Amino acid sequence: MKLVIGLGNPGREYAGTRHNVGFDVIDALAGQLGWLRRNDGFDQMARAKFDGLVMDGSFSVAGGSEQKLLLLKPTTYMNLSGRSVRSAMDFYRLTPEQIMVVLDDIALPVGRLRLRADGSSGGHKGLQDIERALGTKGYPRLRIGVDPPPANVAGRDWVLGHWSVAQAAQIEKMVERACRAIECWIEQGLNTAMNQFNADRDE
Repeated sequence: MKLVIGLGNPGREYAGTRHNVGFDVIDALAGQLGWLRRNDGFDQMARAKFDGLVMDGSFSVAGGSEQKLLLLKPTTYMNLSGRSVRSAMDFYRLTPEQIMVVLDDIALPVGRLRLRADGSSGGHKGLQDIERALGTKGYPRLRIGVDPPPANVAGRDWVLGHWSVAQAAQIEKMVERACRAIECWIEQGLNTAMNQFNADRDE
């Protein structure tokens, strides 16, 4: 089984902000997997569990076998994401290697992805709380570039802001590529996914 967690903040006022790109990836992945009805999105079809919204199903991997997959959007607000992640992991008895956390990263330009097996939080409050809850930094994460803030804009204001017109043109492609990176991780493992999707450009 694999667990994919998209980080973000619940509530309409946060929809479409840079900080919620993890939620956007979960929405897109559920759609690509065919888990959504035409007129219903993830939030309408998901069930409330683990202090979040969850959907689960099967993912077909090479050879025709099926992998159990759980998608989770914590509804605890970003800074308390660890409680939701820990709850889901405990219920399914998952190890840190079986999860993938998807989050925004102001150190990366829009369009760039960074998969890692472990590492520091880099000051990201959601990752900090997950590390606290799990007691380890050793879990896979997919960082999605949202551009560094301009010199006159605080980091918090930047990530809670909406995409610029210039950025918006790249977002759909970046989210779709993030979904493919997650699918590659599920099917072929983290090393293969890192080699393919940590490149500067989508080959």
